[in-house]
Amino acid sequence: MADTGRLGLIVNPVAGMGGSVGLKGTDGRDILDRAVALGAQPVAPARALRALRRLAALAPGTGLIGCAGAMGGDVAAQAGLPFTPLAHGPGATTAADTRAAAQELRARGVPLILFAGGDGTARDILDAVGNAVPMLGIPSGVKMHSAVFAISPEAAGQLAALVAAAPGGKIGTREAEIMDIDEDAMRTGRVSARLYGYGRVPFERQLLQSAKAGGMTEDAALDGVCREIAAELQPGAVYVLGPGTTTQRILGHLGLSGTLLGVDAVLDGKLVGRDVGAEELRALVDGRPARIVVSVIGGQGYIFGRGNQQIGPAIIRAVGRDNIVVVATQHKLATIEGGRLLVDTGDRALDEQLQGYIRIRTGPGQSAIMRLAA
Repeated sequence: MADTGRLGLIVNPVAGMGGSVGLKGTDGRDILDRAVALGAQPVAPARALRALRRLAALAPGTGLIGCAGAMGGDVAAQAGLPFTPLAHGPGATTAADTRAAAQELRARGVPLILFAGGDGTARDILDAVGNAVPMLGIPSGVKMHSAVFAISPEAAGQLAALVAAAPGGKIGTREAEIMDIDEDAMRTGRVSARLYGYGRVPFERQLLQSAKAGGMTEDAALDGVCREIAAELQPGAVYVLGPGTTTQRILGHLGLSGTLLGVDAVLDGKLVGRDVGAEELRALVDGRPARIVVSVIGGQGYIFGRGNQQIGPAIIRAVGRDNIVVVATQHKLATIEGGRLLVDTGDRALDEQLQGYIRIRTGPGQSAIMRLAA
């Protein structure tokens, strides 16, 4: 039986749970258990619901087919969309369950597998279906390097609606990179990423994120602006520094050693938080003036929502938009498709409040202005 009129749905309910508590991902049962023990809450179901509500608004009555319960059926019901459960039950929501569900969706002939998860979920689906079925990711992981994700849950819903309206293939597809990220290496401060394969995605340039890009450092300009920012730190204010080599340079100019892939906090020239989670950050900024210093993800353009979920909506609101410092080289800004920066904090209202033009520090005494979009 073909289900060409229904979209496949897979939700990885544990995806992204390590982000807010600084664990860089949740690959492996032991890491997931640790995330839960640290107070992490599921994020993928809520993000999947945002996407499905946009789908329901743009293409009412679109049918979905997928696993019952937490892997799809629950959020489909909340969105008010018709849902058909697969023979494969929700199981234990493991990678094997994801692969089994994807294989059944391929056999059912769906025109698209819409999934909520991160790079690991994308790899599992690719293993199961290869290029036989287009996929589209609702961004729900921690640090999503792959190019199969929409720029936000709402963008995923919008693109899924375009596919639903033209199941015969009027929406073009393209091959998109799926990356293999070594989470254990990330937890020790090493970025180890390799190309895992290529998935097929429905293509609408403004709705899809690019693969993460590296680039030249423009070392002198970068070092100069980091030295400048370090000299500007105000006494009595907490400085929250996001992940990356750029913010590590700022710490280096202060004589401090932070964590490359975590979030650190500085107060009065001292490191008061190293690799901290969301709750620790909230306690640090409570009742104090504060600044957030973040860099830009090359190629993609995100400043919040990719790899720095510890800096959550409550912290951003407490600090305020005017106290966000963005640092990037001119070369990195040139790698960003669409000429705009992006935010995906998990709070749609906050994302919309952050929109508008923002200054990026690009060198000593130098800056650029770019549009910040939700």
